[in-house]
Amino acid sequence: MLSHISLSDILFIDIETAPLVYQFGDLEPHVQDLWSRKTQWIQHREEKSADEVYERAGIYAEFSKVICATVGYFAEVDGERSFRMKSFAGDDEEKLLTGLKEIFKRFFRKNKALLCAHNGKEFDFPFLARRYVVQNITLPEVLQLAGKKPWEVSHLDTMDLWKFGDYKHYTSVELLAHTLGIQSPKDDISGADVAKVYYEDKDLSRIQRYCEKDVVTIARILQRFKGVDVVADEDVVLL
Repeated sequence: MLSHISLSDILFIDIETAPLVYQFGDLEPHVQDLWSRKTQWIQHREEKSADEVYERAGIYAEFSKVICATVGYFAEVDGERSFRMKSFAGDDEEKLLTGLKEIFKRFFRKNKALLCAHNGKEFDFPFLARRYVVQNITLPEVLQLAGKKPWEVSHLDTMDLWKFGDYKHYTSVELLAHTLGIQSPKDDISGADVAKVYYEDKDLSRIQRYCEKDVVTIARILQRFKGVDVVADEDVVLL
């Protein structure tokens, strides 16, 4: 599987997001109304108020921002292969996205390069693109889909690969890692905890570690799809 794709041509990525403001009550009244209208179908389905469903604000690019992004790639030096990672984390989303764009610019000089995430096509890739627009930063070419044919889009999605054509199938990175016998990255916090850790604990380093673990796991999942041994912990290098 995926024998035509070289691991060295893949840039793995994961992002963590947090609401622009922590509590629903912190939103300006007209933004509360916009949120209420945006999520009215969820409120109706679950019989909850706009306030009660605000805990999901972090998945909507109109109401949240990127607070951490980690990228990773396989490198080989003197016959030794390692998995190198770099993280961008902070309150200044514009600065974070600008730094990430520089990585994209350098890596995607390769003609066959691919951007890989878990559920990236549904979340990471469009979320990033929307936040680049919000921050008035020109879209990185790898996130630019307008005018491209499907085979011209340089995106790879481990969840999409696991679907094997079953479009209604959702599998978390944690479940897929467990199924494939890969050590789970979820040994500290979960995505649901990120907003609390960010706003209450003010612990960005913890969020960054969580993000980095996900990137290593996604890389290992892709290696399993290719039928090769997964990268060992001692071969993971933080830049």
